[in-house]
Amino acid sequence: MTLFHFTGIKGSGMSSLAQILHDAGNQVQGSDIEKHFFTEDPLRKRGITILPFNKDNIQEGMTVIAGNAFRDDHEELVEAKNKGIEVIRYHVFLGDLMNQFISIGITGSHGKTSTTGLMSHVLGGHAPTSYLIGDGTGHGTEDATYFAFEACEYRRHFLAYHPDYMIMTNVDFDHPDYFGGIDDVFSAFQTMALQVNKAIIACGDDEHLQKIQANVPVVFYGFGSENDFEARNVTKTTTGSTFDVFVRNEFYYTFEIPLFGDHTVLNALAVISLCHYEGIKAETIQAQLATFKGVKRRFTESEKGGHILIDDYAHHPTEIKATIQSARQKYPEREIVAIFQPHTFSRTRTFLNEFAESLEGADAVYLCDIFGSARENVGDLSIADLSDLIPNCSVLTTEEIDRLLSHKNAVFLFMGAGDVQKFQRAFEEKII
Repeated sequence: MTLFHFTGIKGSGMSSLAQILHDAGNQVQGSDIEKHFFTEDPLRKRGITILPFNKDNIQEGMTVIAGNAFRDDHEELVEAKNKGIEVIRYHVFLGDLMNQFISIGITGSHGKTSTTGLMSHVLGGHAPTSYLIGDGTGHGTEDATYFAFEACEYRRHFLAYHPDYMIMTNVDFDHPDYFGGIDDVFSAFQTMALQVNKAIIACGDDEHLQKIQANVPVVFYGFGSENDFEARNVTKTTTGSTFDVFVRNEFYYTFEIPLFGDHTVLNALAVISLCHYEGIKAETIQAQLATFKGVKRRFTESEKGGHILIDDYAHHPTEIKATIQSARQKYPEREIVAIFQPHTFSRTRTFLNEFAESLEGADAVYLCDIFGSARENVGDLSIADLSDLIPNCSVLTTEEIDRLLSHKNAVFLFMGAGDVQKFQRAFEEKII
């Protein structure tokens, strides 16, 4: 039996892949820094060994899978090379793995993780399904028919994949440390489209995706009447959303989801479109949609002392708007308080005005210092540059967290891709 060693096993994709291989009956171990990340919890639950980085972790006969964040001069990868052990990059290994299944990739600038979670849950009600979600969740089953996976466009990593299907949720400018602009982002998606084997399911409401060219059918979904799969008669309540689906202008089925915001209707419509294409019954789709519990760090709710606390990965202006919209739908009578930690100086600088505009949708805004990357050129940008653009806004530190207690009957949105959870934990300790 092959022993798989993961260098950087706590990475969200790496953790998910390690879980899949373990669940499928393989021996798995990995290494990483000692700081706790939520992605390691499912690994420890499975009894997967997590070691500190050390070249002595690398032994003859292993297969070494390397996280994309680690350069070839990392001590473990150098040791593997010295011992003649092949090092396989995460996205390359994943690209080979999916060939064993009916593979369904989910990509897009926003909504990948939520849609992958929903897709895997719905497919699992029809046939055995393995999945890899970017929130650090993975599941493998030896008799799987389907494999649903999150495909990230960053640094064009998804070009290692040649899936049967690809869901494309949207194309937006993000990752300004890599992409040169929206045209560069679109070119990556266009290249990806030419690598799909059966069909592309794309959001036709997205002006960029309308231009996608492929060698396979492109099926469009959205709110617009020109889409193949159209959501009509959307009704939003404090318990979720209901909508009719029309397939090429013919009524198909009425679906109900326990989710909030326009973006969740679109995510569900993407899943419905794929399942319809695969011949899965509408009743099966609805039954699974109704029991979906969400994914980690995507509108993850908790309640303490009468306060509603929501943890969300939103780190782009488009995502912040969607999260605030979701909160307003579910809690229309409560004050919405946004606590936002910008992620990377390059993204903050690029979208400074857009961040300000999106955050103005909240009733009150608190900003945390920018969570930077060690590889960045910080320059003279600071959190004050953003706070100066937003009315009713102030900068917050964990030591001043009790300032949030002045908001009564509020919904607190803790948003960001860094370590904004430490602000939520600090606040929870102050709540009696």
